[in-house]
Amino acid sequence: MDGSIDSEKRALRAELRERRQQRSAAALDEAAAGVHTQLDALLASHGATSISCFLSTPTEPGTREFIAAAVARGIRVLLPITRADGLLDWAVAEQEGATAEGMFGMPEPVGELLSPDAVNDVDLLVIPAAAVDQTGMRLGWGRGYFDKTLGSMEKCPPVYAVVFDSEFVDEVPRDLHDQPVTGVVTPTRTLTLSPR
Repeated sequence: MDGSIDSEKRALRAELRERRQQRSAAALDEAAAGVHTQLDALLASHGATSISCFLSTPTEPGTREFIAAAVARGIRVLLPITRADGLLDWAVAEQEGATAEGMFGMPEPVGELLSPDAVNDVDLLVIPAAAVDQTGMRLGWGRGYFDKTLGSMEKCPPVYAVVFDSEFVDEVPRDLHDQPVTGVVTPTRTLTLSPR
C-alpha cells in the first residue's frame, strides 16, 4: 500500500469516526428508520430473496430493525463473521438471534457457521463503509474483509454500502485492492453509482 494513500485513509477514517461518535441518540434513531425504509425499497426493486447485511454498531447507520423485519418477511439474510485469516464466514440471521462481540469488537451473530463461499448465493450485498465517493469507490475501516470478499466472488451481485448522508463524498483515497460498490444507501436516499 502506498504510504501517502494509507496516511490519507487513516486521517479520513479518524475524522469520520469522530463525527459518528458525536451524533445524538435521536439522530441515530432517525437514521436507522431512514435506512430501514431505503433498504426495504432496494430489496423490492431488485426482487431480492437472499441478501447479505451487517449488524450495525451503535455509531453506524442502523441496520438491525431492517434485518429483523426482512427475516420476519422470509428474506434469507446472511450476516458476516470475521476470521483471523482475513476472510468472512457467514451465519443466517434468525428472529431473536443471539449476538456476541467478534474480532475487533464488532457485533456478530451466534449460530451455525457457513463458509466464505455462502455469500455467492445472495441476490444483493449490503455492506458497511466509512465513506463512498461519486464513482462508487468505498472507504472501509481498514481491515480489508469486504474488499477481499468482493474481489473473490465468482459472480458478484449488486453491492450497496450504507453510510450517513455526509459520508457520500466527492472522492476517497483509493488503493489497487480497493473494490467499488454498485451504489450507496443513506438515511434519505439510495443511489446507483456504477454497475459491477
